[in-house]
Amino acid sequence: MADPSSYRPKPGQIPDSPGVYRFRDEHRRVIYVGKAKSLRQRLANYFQDLAGLHPRTRTMVTTAASVEWTVVSTEVEALQLEYSWIKEYDPRFNVKYRDDKSYPYLAVTMNEEFPRVQVMRGHKKKGVRYFGPYAHAWAIRDTVDLLLRVFPVRTCSAGVFKNASRTGRPCLLGYIGKCSAPCVGRISAEDHGELADEFCDFMAGRTGTHLRRLERQMTEAAEEMEYERAARLRDDIEALKKAMEKNAVVLADATDADLIAVAEDELEAAVQIFHVRGGRVRGQRGWVTDKVEEITTGALVEHALQQLYGEETGDAVPKEVLVPALPDPVEPVQEWLTVRRGSGVSLRIPQRGDKRALMETVERNAQQALVLHKTRRASDLTTRSRALEEIAEALDLDSAPLRIECYDISHLQGDDVVASMVVFEDGLARKSEYRRFQIKGFEGQDDVRSMHEVITRRFRRYLVEKERTGEWTDAGSALPDGDGPGPEVAEDTDVAILANGTEAPLAAGLKDDEGRPKRFAYPPQLVVVDGGRPQVAAARRALDELGIDDIAVCGLAKRLEEVWLPHDEDPVILPRTSEGLYLLQRVRDEAHRFAITYQRAKRAKRLRSGPLDDVPGLGETRKQALIKHFGSVKKLRAATLDQICEVPGIGRKTAETIAVALAQAAPPAPAVNTATGEIIEDEEPGTTAGSPGDPVTAGAPEERRGQET
Repeated sequence: MADPSSYRPKPGQIPDSPGVYRFRDEHRRVIYVGKAKSLRQRLANYFQDLAGLHPRTRTMVTTAASVEWTVVSTEVEALQLEYSWIKEYDPRFNVKYRDDKSYPYLAVTMNEEFPRVQVMRGHKKKGVRYFGPYAHAWAIRDTVDLLLRVFPVRTCSAGVFKNASRTGRPCLLGYIGKCSAPCVGRISAEDHGELADEFCDFMAGRTGTHLRRLERQMTEAAEEMEYERAARLRDDIEALKKAMEKNAVVLADATDADLIAVAEDELEAAVQIFHVRGGRVRGQRGWVTDKVEEITTGALVEHALQQLYGEETGDAVPKEVLVPALPDPVEPVQEWLTVRRGSGVSLRIPQRGDKRALMETVERNAQQALVLHKTRRASDLTTRSRALEEIAEALDLDSAPLRIECYDISHLQGDDVVASMVVFEDGLARKSEYRRFQIKGFEGQDDVRSMHEVITRRFRRYLVEKERTGEWTDAGSALPDGDGPGPEVAEDTDVAILANGTEAPLAAGLKDDEGRPKRFAYPPQLVVVDGGRPQVAAARRALDELGIDDIAVCGLAKRLEEVWLPHDEDPVILPRTSEGLYLLQRVRDEAHRFAITYQRAKRAKRLRSGPLDDVPGLGETRKQALIKHFGSVKKLRAATLDQICEVPGIGRKTAETIAVALAQAAPPAPAVNTATGEIIEDEEPGTTAGSPGDPVTAGAPEERRGQET
């Protein structure tokens, strides 16, 4: 590992001007290429304290052995030179998009004497008109089959064409009218070239001219009583319309635009592009990349633009490019696109209307592409086995953790505190065993205390269930209040009676309809918490208090993807390409998703306006403002008119209407504990009386399993 200070340029050597720089390793291989508006300021960022650098950037500068730069006149030249060098050197630390599959194009070989229509993949060739890319080759062939009736362009290979020319007999398409048969001289090279031009014009979106021409010819044929010719033209028109229907109109005014969306996480990013020509989606493609450097969404967009248009000119670069985030700075990129096209190009973020709606569709496709990529990677048995082995080795476990549980805390500024538990077995999610927890013992942004409570509650139930099924022989030292041989389960109750007489609630979700234990009682080999040292220490302390010492604990800090272990001063750094790190990240992200989904549902339920729905003239915005201001309908009902008027948008007359409506509306009947007769205030669904804060496992059947519905 090299010390960056050993090859750091001397002060004053680096010019303060635009340019492109290259980092080389000890073997003089280029490992990173970058551009900068100011080389001096940009390169200075690499030669600071290593502790302040992003882990991926730190890996790059310690791998490099030298740095060099080239000064250019403008930022546009820097952009062009950066693209050229990335294509030439293929540096390992640059963002490199790779197609998640090989996309087919509809190609017309205009560089040949008799142009041919065919399906093409791979690199584009000079003199060939390309349309697409398409998702499937069969979609291209279906479209071509419809269009050949109107534009009978040659589709045969060079061998078939030469053989037909030699024998003087056309192929089958020539006999059925789907080829003009230039091979046997039925059409001249000039006329066939014009036919290919018309085919390209139609595919480029200029469809109205051809439809109007055919309709006019059909009308003339009918007036001249040439009914067979008119019928053929009618069928040609229907064929063209059917081909057009395959691509629905998504943007008005025959807009030409490319829409680019990005879905990303800490390690990977997926890019989706929709090509819209003439207001219709003419093609779609996608890329996936490893994020080998610290990079923003705008920078990802810039790299995507370079790869998409780096070798394109003219109409291949559309007038409008819609993106989720703009590169910084945006002016050089926009000027570069203008140079590639030869005229003005608009690069912007859609804000509203049809373009924004279509961008949301592209974003959903990008999200699906990223999920599909991760799913394919996770579904491979060999890859999953390697991931589990890497985790076991990194955490110094005796065996691979076949069952992993991950916990995450979610709240909104200390309100509606909830937790999630997700389960992965053999590297795959087991959603039927997910659990959700309500944290009600306290309020506030104390993730450490919340984590301690959740781990304690989950594994206390594990000990209780284990004893109940006769699998635990000495639980007395495991439970905090147990001083005897272990807990007993009282008949016909949902509590465990400890040896000292105290009760431990037993979650209903631990038993099925016949009283058998559920898999919620199975212990994991590894507990993962979303967080760093404090959260890991809290989880380990909770297990120690319960006397559980055979379950490993680790935490995954989101900022730097560091793996923390209890009692260790420094984190474990897994390689960026490690399948073990990928699996831990996927487990952590799933726990975060499950927690935040539940937290949002609780918050939405708490903010429901109830009686305010019946107040005439009170819209949704002012309802939410009232609930947010007072916290609940109960407090709003007790407020004075002056206090209601303090809410923005609520006048005196509206306040009087609200007060009258709330006075007429009867308050909801309080919940009553049927066992004690006590009134339970503000009891949340899914909790049992007397145990506020139990998991949601005591709710409805779909809540017992913790699955999203």
